[in-house]
Amino acid sequence: MIELLVVVAIIGILASVVLASLNTARAKGADAAVKANLANMRAQAELVYDSNSNSYETVCADPNITKAQTAAQTAGGNGGACASASGTWVSWAGLKGTTTDAWCVDNTGTSKQVTKPAAAITVCP
Repeated sequence: MIELLVVVAIIGILASVVLASLNTARAKGADAAVKANLANMRAQAELVYDSNSNSYETVCADPNITKAQTAAQTAGGNGGACASASGTWVSWAGLKGTTTDAWCVDNTGTSKQVTKPAAAITVCP
């Protein structure tokens, strides 16, 4: 009977280690989804720019951009925003692994991790 209790205890310890690793993997997967969605937005934004007389003004209103932004914000679950003007656009979404960091992309080709913006931005800081 004692041997059975020892085996159950060992299985419980191993299961807790696996579950802790699984949560980390889920957060990393969600962060990868945020980055992928925002990277796809960069390509789509250039298509919008070319079809809009070389203006980024309607980038954030484009349905494909809106879908990608929504998907990034849903994956990260930590906020986000898209802003566009005639000569610039920027989009960011919070990362799941942290409450203070976000992934940011803009019209200059920047794609990097930043501290979550507290106010509206026009380029990635």
